[in-house]
Formats: sequence, structure tokens, C-alpha cells
Amino acid sequence: MSSTRLPRLFAALGLVAALGVSACSSDSAKSAPASSSTQPLSTVPATLAPTTTPTTLATTTTEPPLPPYQLTGLPATDPAIAARPAMVAKIGNYDRYPHTGLNEADIVFEEIINDHITRFAAVYHSVTPTDIVGPIRSGRRQDVNLLSPLNHPILAWAGGNAFVTNEIDDSTLVNMNMTHCNGACFRVDFVSSPYNLYFDIAKAWTVAPPGGLTPPQLFQYRTPDSPPQGTPASRVDMTLDSYRVAWAWNPATGLYEREQNGKVDKERSGAVVTTNNVLIMVMKYKAGLGSPDAQSIGSGEAYLLTGGQVIHGTWSRADEFQVFTLTADDGTVMLLTPGRTFIELPRDKDTITVV
Repeated sequence: MSSTRLPRLFAALGLVAALGVSACSSDSAKSAPASSSTQPLSTVPATLAPTTTPTTLATTTTEPPLPPYQLTGLPATDPAIAARPAMVAKIGNYDRYPHTGLNEADIVFEEIINDHITRFAAVYHSVTPTDIVGPIRSGRRQDVNLLSPLNHPILAWAGGNAFVTNEIDDSTLVNMNMTHCNGACFRVDFVSSPYNLYFDIAKAWTVAPPGGLTPPQLFQYRTPDSPPQGTPASRVDMTLDSYRVAWAWNPATGLYEREQNGKVDKERSGAVVTTNNVLIMVMKYKAGLGSPDAQSIGSGEAYLLTGGQVIHGTWSRADEFQVFTLTADDGTVMLLTPGRTFIELPRDKDTITVV
């Protein structure tokens, strides 16, 4: 190549380079960040807008609601409480020695015992009593059949004769009498013996002998938005052997209030004994070692007072481990109001008057 052609080639190459720099400078200007007057994304031509918008999936930690408490049908608030075993306290019923703890029990059975008096089996599960419970008294053979559906409940009691104690030990009930209470029971000084034995139920749950299991649901309940079944009834009067017992409906509180032997029944604190449901299951009683023995396996007449109404029907079950089936006269299931239930067990020859 001649020397005269080289300068021309270099000049040409310089021109091409200059054009390239100019073109790059122009593209850079087009893609540079815009000033504060840049149009929002919604006004950018569709051909330049992103075709997809990134999304972030929301996470949730909401837990499903707990099933209701088994013995009241009320919403459960603590899974540990729902899982604990039932604790049953045998509480004496004396006009001269007021009881403590009935209003904090989920369920209370009132049984006829010897000496023509009644005794309570107060079942604790969803609520822990804040006060000591008593007076704690002895158990009976009928407690085995009545309480076995609770699935190995803990029995807080004073004890019993050798026959009854053997029956309890051979059953699915967990024996927590005076010699097995591990400091959860004690004598008080505000009343004389034998009416001065009391239990600290909160402590009893922590020191109870092993074996107690979670109770099943005993009854079926109506939903909050459904009215109670039955016909209007404001009061029931009945006899349980020589005791006269009544329950009066208080529409202002939505509770039934208990009367005994012509007087309002009150706890040692002065609080009136109340409940949401009064279930009356008429029983045949047989004699058993000097004590009446309620025959709670089979069937019998039943009354349910709930929500200011009364339902008449029958109770039934085939064995001691089954829960009671409550059937109204029209063949439907008796539905309780969610809450506490007081179960009366009169003799089949006792009187019952509903008004």
C-alpha cells in the first residue's frame, strides 16, 4: 500500500469511530434516568410497561378454633385445660354446714344416700375453683356407674368402707381419697369434724395419682342462635327422699336458682346456687350395704329445664361407660343450653311438679 493511501484510510476509520461515538451518546441519552417530571407507570405506553406485576403471597398464622369444652359446650380457650382429666369432688349437703364449689363445677350430680339425705358429686373440668371445695365426704357404690362415662375421672373424696373402696379401686375412677391426696386435702378450723375436710382442687390437679384421661362430651347442646325446645316452665319442685328441692327460673340472669327445704340454697360465700340446665333423671334405687344404689344403667323418665322451657322424655344407656342418651317424647334429642348442668336423681316414687 502506498504512503498516500494510508492517511486516507486512517481518516476514514476516524470518521467511522466518530459516528459510532455519536450514536452511543444518543442511545445513552434516551435510557438515562428521567427527571422528577417522569410520567407515572400508568401513563407509559403499553409496549414499554412491564407485562407482569410481582406478587407476594400473604401468610397467615390463624389457628382453627378449638372444639367446645366437653362438659359445658362453651367455647374452649385453653387446649391444656380441655385436655386435662375431670376432677370429681364428693361434697356433703347439709343445711347446717354450707357447701363450697358447686357454682364452679361444670356438672353436679345430686344423689340420694343413706340417712335420708343427698350428696353432691361436683365435676370440675373447664373451670378451676378459686376457693377450697367442701365439705368433702365419703363415696358410694353408685358413683362407679354414674362417673365412669367421664373416662377415668379423678375422685376427690373422704374415702369409704372396705366394700366401696374396693369398688372404686377396681373401677376406672382414680382414687384420690385422704390417704392419696398428696397435701391437696386438709382439715379446716371453722367447722367441726367430720364436716371439716376440704380439697384444694387446683393443687389436686397437679398432684393427683396418674391415670386420669380427657373426658368426652356428655350431652348435646343447642346453638346460640336457636331457641330452646319444649314448653314454658318457670319452676320445678321435687322430693329426693326427705329433701325438698326446687329450681326457679330467673329470666333476668338466664339461670335457675336452687332452693332446699323451703329456703334459697346458698354457698358458704353467700352466693345463690345457680345453673344453666336442670336435668332430672328418675332412678330406681336398690339397697346396697345400707346405702341406696341408683340404677343408672337402663332407662327411665327424664325432664330437662333449659332456657325457661321444659322438655319431657327418657334417659337411657346400655352400660356404665356409655354417656346418657336423652330423648324427648317426640323422638328428638334433648338439647341443653351451653353452660353448667345440675343433674337431679330422684327415686321413681318421689314427686316432681313442673309449673
